[in-house]
Amino acid sequence: MSNYLPHQQRVVDEKKELDEKLSKLDAFLRTDTFKSLRNEEQILLDRQATAMRIYSGILGERIKLF
Repeated sequence: MSNYLPHQQRVVDEKKELDEKLSKLDAFLRTDTFKSLRNEEQILLDRQATAMRIYSGILGERIKLF
């Protein structure tokens, strides 16, 4: 059982889901399939991963305040 309030639990769940997606994206960024994409697509996926890391960090900071 969680000690978080419902709105806090949603943040915890959101971070967990985001981190799982980021882990999968990070793994994809190391594949030959990624390397075969056009440069523009690679750049966008790298930017997406960076944004997800920042977002995850912000969620983590919020969770620490709970």
